[in-house]
Amino acid sequence: MKESDFIMLNFCVITGRLTADPELRMLDNNTAVLSFSIASQRDYKNKSTNEYPTDFLNVTAWRGTAEFIGKHFRKGSLITVVGRLETRKYTDKDGNNRTAYEIKAEHAYFGDSFNKNNTESDGAVTPSASSAGFVTDFEINMEDEVPFGGGFPAFGE
Repeated sequence: MKESDFIMLNFCVITGRLTADPELRMLDNNTAVLSFSIASQRDYKNKSTNEYPTDFLNVTAWRGTAEFIGKHFRKGSLITVVGRLETRKYTDKDGNNRTAYEIKAEHAYFGDSFNKNNTESDGAVTPSASSAGFVTDFEINMEDEVPFGGGFPAFGE
């Protein structure tokens, strides 16, 4: 096989909590853009600290996905982002070459169970007391109502 026979794929799925309230901006051409950061735990404990390492990841969303996130998510909300990883090279103020890594979100999904009692007057989902921290082990009660009527809504399409 030749190198050109391989398909290259840049696809990532990240689940984490927003580190701050997202702020929706509108560009001059009326295009919505939203930049935010999420904290995402790794699935193992650091032996020296006995804690789960956490990565802080920068995310940018555009158009409908940006509007959806800006309307429904706040600091602490659990979010799943589907998109691609992009790199950008730049020179800092001291003349050092740097590389920035950023996830370009194409879709966003609720990570917390949707509960009408957890919504603010503007429709934003606020984390419940039980979802305020990271959860590594959980129990599902099959008699509880399934959130979203049995599926997860995809936005930004």
